[in-house]
Amino acid sequence: MNPADLPSARALFAQWQRARGGRTDTASRPFSRNWEDLLEDARLVSATERSEAERDARTLETCGWVELKPVRYRPHLIARITIPLGAEPRWCEAFGFVPPSDEEARAVREFSWEPELLFLREARPNLSFAELLQLNEFLKNRADDREIVPIKERSLQIFGDEKRLDTLFSSSLFRAGRLDLAKNLFCDLIGVPLAWKRGPSAASSQPVIVIENAATWHSYCRWNAECKAFSAVVYGDGNRFVDGIRYLKDLFAELGGSRRVLYFGDLDPQGLLIPQEASARAVAVVSEIEPHLWSYRQLLALGVGHSQPWEGEPASSTLCDWLRTCAEPVRQLFATGRRLAQERVGWEFLRKIPGIE
Repeated sequence: MNPADLPSARALFAQWQRARGGRTDTASRPFSRNWEDLLEDARLVSATERSEAERDARTLETCGWVELKPVRYRPHLIARITIPLGAEPRWCEAFGFVPPSDEEARAVREFSWEPELLFLREARPNLSFAELLQLNEFLKNRADDREIVPIKERSLQIFGDEKRLDTLFSSSLFRAGRLDLAKNLFCDLIGVPLAWKRGPSAASSQPVIVIENAATWHSYCRWNAECKAFSAVVYGDGNRFVDGIRYLKDLFAELGGSRRVLYFGDLDPQGLLIPQEASARAVAVVSEIEPHLWSYRQLLALGVGHSQPWEGEPASSTLCDWLRTCAEPVRQLFATGRRLAQERVGWEFLRKIPGIE
């Protein structure tokens, strides 16, 4: 297993770099991170993503990459994740990172950088002098015809490695006031295209519904073939929906025009944050992402006595407002530190419902 392939591990290593300044020879205590904070920083918020991240973390622990501390009295949950001191060189090797020597640090301070990289004279760079030179060379070649391209294309051009910029994007190089992907490197993070299934022809004028998790998406696709409530059922794939929102315009083109976009996801703070963040980014293609209130009402009814503990940050006072008439019961649910997984509105329930009232 290579941690560079895992979103949670990439976030962990980026934070290690910021804390250590890229050095492996000066620390007396291992680097540790709160698990929930790490998931939030890595933007892993859906039930599926969180489950995959936990599985990856336990595999990393088995292979000696990390140490995990369980939640007190709940040993099945992770409280903190730690990179052991002895494993730090191994992490650097996995991410292709060579800690800067004193000589390199002096070279960085004294080099004649392009204006965008002048901050390196005072900062602790999180990549090698050789890679910094590659960045500088790209910035030096100020072509007038550059356009925004996907981040992996630009990364391959600059470093000869299509994944390098993805790793560096979480580093100190891209702190506020330093490098900017679009402004300086003319590239952008390209969200995963939206997976979706067209509804029956009788539903061609109906709204689109976005489903957060894969299992519920599958069940809603089966159900929509009978109830004909949606022109398309979209797989949101957790937080990836926020970055993939741009692809709604392609979906509308396939369906023959724009229409309302409804959303149904987990009832927990992160599950409500996803559609609201997506809505803020969607102004160019749709006026807002609306809650599918029928689905949320069913989840609240089916979840009585079956809620699960929520171990993340508590919800803000206004987060539930998006749910309109369902806001108050969800506020009460969150106040008790509980959540409801959307999978409770599953196929065995849906197949008995001929349509939406």
